[in-house]
Amino acid sequence: MSNEKKLSHVEKIKTSSDGLRGTLKESLQDSITGSLREDDQSLIKFHGLYQQDDRDRREERSAKKLEWLYSFMIRLRLPGGFLTPQQWVGLHHIAGEHSTGVIKITTRQTVQLHGIVKSHIKPTIQAFNTLKLDSIAACGDVNRNVLCSPNPKQSSLHDEIYAYADEISKLLLPKTRSYYSIWLDEEKLAEHSEEDPLYQDRYLPRKFKIAIAIPPNNDVDVFANDIGLIAIINNGKLEGFNIAVGGGLSATHGNAATYPRAATVIGFTDTKEKLFKAVYEIITIQRDHGNRSDRKLARLKYTIDNMGIEAFKAELNKRIGFVLENERPYVFTERTDYYGWKQCDKGLWHYTVFVENGRVLDDEQLALKTALLELAETGKANFRFTGNQNVILTDVQPADKNTINDILEKYRIIEHTNNAFGLRKNAMACVALPTCPLALAEAQRYLPTLIDKIEPLLTKHQLQDEEIITRMTGCPNGCGRSAISEIGFIGTAAGKYNLQLGGDYEGYRLNKTYKEHLDEDGLLHELDNLFLSFKNERNSNEKFGDFTKRKQLV
Repeated sequence: MSNEKKLSHVEKIKTSSDGLRGTLKESLQDSITGSLREDDQSLIKFHGLYQQDDRDRREERSAKKLEWLYSFMIRLRLPGGFLTPQQWVGLHHIAGEHSTGVIKITTRQTVQLHGIVKSHIKPTIQAFNTLKLDSIAACGDVNRNVLCSPNPKQSSLHDEIYAYADEISKLLLPKTRSYYSIWLDEEKLAEHSEEDPLYQDRYLPRKFKIAIAIPPNNDVDVFANDIGLIAIINNGKLEGFNIAVGGGLSATHGNAATYPRAATVIGFTDTKEKLFKAVYEIITIQRDHGNRSDRKLARLKYTIDNMGIEAFKAELNKRIGFVLENERPYVFTERTDYYGWKQCDKGLWHYTVFVENGRVLDDEQLALKTALLELAETGKANFRFTGNQNVILTDVQPADKNTINDILEKYRIIEHTNNAFGLRKNAMACVALPTCPLALAEAQRYLPTLIDKIEPLLTKHQLQDEEIITRMTGCPNGCGRSAISEIGFIGTAAGKYNLQLGGDYEGYRLNKTYKEHLDEDGLLHELDNLFLSFKNERNSNEKFGDFTKRKQLV
């Protein structure tokens, strides 16, 4: 571990936090300010919350000498993104009572609520607890929500593989009971009960992400994660998992030492015991060797690149006590959600709803939030979230399909889903402005408008049916996974974006910067020319990302 003088301030906050408690209780009781104490703003992330403010109103409030308009975002821990209909009904009402009312489906198969004022944090968490939901470790320097390919149509072994997400999440939870004592008024137990052999008192140098993919669909962007697990299925049997390590998409403009990285496959395990041991010890390597002085260089990808992949594998083999087998063959052919009705091998039906940028609300175009509430109130469909910010109405019995379908038609959800172009269905954006403090440009508020202007260009070039993977982020930190898309927009300043090209449709390959700091007119001009070239010069069945790579545009 780095010596004490080199530790970042956040590292010191963690080790002196009394198991992530800090002075959170005192901060919450301070009614003079809507903010938490500075150190507590770091600690609250481990409880699944971020302190934010409305950046649209900063200038106005500063001019009036008023405190910024602080509020909090809470993110649930939902391994694999599953909710019962009863839990959705509860979520709907909690969102209305305590937040802005918008339910945001994230790129990591969970949901988050924004605009929660400080006095409502505890009631919100307590309300979630009555639904058997929590936000433990949904943020912070720990393992976060574990992803898994969500649609049961994916494989007859989906239930078996899906269960791994929940088991891994439980395996890697912090042992501190601070969440329960601060938010649920649990009495603090004896100190020894909180000993944590995995995280110790320092936790990880930075956030940690795990995803499980079921080929041939890479719908979770498995190579964008610190650990990617790829299910290997042959003759209807789960043989085990390939393990990929070192994925991560965040970077910093102007800092060449930071970069996105796609995960490297390092081997295969054939039993659950071996897999869990390998996952656990990969995290201990990051705990012990990760950069604790510079948080911009603290993800596992930098640890691996500094050690070298062979040295990393040797250290892992030493810690797990066995040698990983060679990776098994697999192939990804797509990276998409299965929109509309699909039936799995068990005879159950699943309907995937297109939710643009994951924002569940009622507006003048669509009463999506009301529709999903009515669907949940039937009790006839579970809810699964996808890594592409959509929702699947799942596990519907054949006898109940018409009931669900009638509600979908009543609220024009089927029409909404069917009528969206392929590019729009395969697009997503991070939250960005006005709440993200890191955002340099708009993302979720702007991408739908930009797509409105891109779609006529596709039609002009007879490309409207192309399913081009498109992502937008308000900064280079990668929450919308823009660095692993066929077309990426990465915010550089208000109204300005880098245009990224060369990523592939299946999600193996990162993109690169094609043109920098473009405004809307510049983006549309470049895309118009690119689409023209793609139409005239593409090979048979060639995808847009492969075309831009073959033409050496980046």
